[in-house]
Amino acid sequence: MARHGWRSRAAQIKAPDMTDSLTIRRPDDWHVHLRDGAMLEAVAGHTARQFARAIVMPNLSPPVTNVALATAYRERIVAALPEGADFTPLMTCYLTDNTDPDEIRRGFEAGVFTAAKLYPAGATTNSDSGVTDVANIRAVLEVMAEIGMVLCVHGEVTHADVDIFDREAVFIERVLAPLLADLPQLKVVFEHLTSEEGVKFVENADANVAATITPQHLHINRNAMLVGGMRPHAYCLPVAKREKHRLALRRAATGGSAKFFLGTDSAPHAREAKESACGCAGIFNAPFALESYLAVFEEEGAIDLFEGFASEHGPRFYGLSLNETRITIERTDCSVPAQIAADGTQLVPFHAGETLRWRFAG
Repeated sequence: MARHGWRSRAAQIKAPDMTDSLTIRRPDDWHVHLRDGAMLEAVAGHTARQFARAIVMPNLSPPVTNVALATAYRERIVAALPEGADFTPLMTCYLTDNTDPDEIRRGFEAGVFTAAKLYPAGATTNSDSGVTDVANIRAVLEVMAEIGMVLCVHGEVTHADVDIFDREAVFIERVLAPLLADLPQLKVVFEHLTSEEGVKFVENADANVAATITPQHLHINRNAMLVGGMRPHAYCLPVAKREKHRLALRRAATGGSAKFFLGTDSAPHAREAKESACGCAGIFNAPFALESYLAVFEEEGAIDLFEGFASEHGPRFYGLSLNETRITIERTDCSVPAQIAADGTQLVPFHAGETLRWRFAG
């Protein structure tokens, strides 16, 4: 998935950092899709190899909507890890119009739920059971605000009359801004931020609002998906947008603000499911996530700020301890394969066929 030289002006004029290696606290991934069954067994190791913990998305089929389902899913994730892996899955509850506030409280207090996930119904993969109106989960949100539980948000409206490239900005205006004005103490992570409007909203919000940023939205704009033919492996939701939005995200990620941190939104789909008449949304970036992010920080002259983004801002926002172990990323060529075998099929990774400038050394 070539980037076609789409780099910010800042990246083009800054002198390269000639660091040969970078050693940092082991990072965490604050937004990942590990799937289930054979696909889970195929992809879990890629995340566990680089990250100590990950916020695991609950949009299975059926979704993870209660404590029992979350506990069982966590056990399946642990069982799917390679032998010797040191990785902790952090579970989330999939919110529906009928979610019981007491179940949320019970799961959080028992240490089963780290967060709850708001999918607007129909917004993305396996979101049909999501929330049709935030008014329907008012009691749930009040409990979350009371106990300090994080609400992870897929920030898009799903109305047919709203252009897909505008759905994040409209969500802020119609849903998120009014919600936080009404429940100002609610902790919110605006996941996979994609727009300049989103960056400005998070920057201007109180300290209880933060955001994750994916590697793909730092590297590509919508041309990657549309120029020269439809490129399904650059299609994810929310979609990549205009160049000005990509540049705003790069400034946010590499600017040192504790409000922004790493969340890959790695979302594996079989190659044939992506390359179909109605291709699935999602980019599988887990195998080379750190290499991808670090390329951006190098281009922006901000390698010294990478540890904060990758390893510190997220746990501090969630109220968790920082990881004590450390990992090293080396400056050396890293060839990304065209495809990766998984579950009897093939997955096309982000940066397929490219050579990245950094390699995770462990």
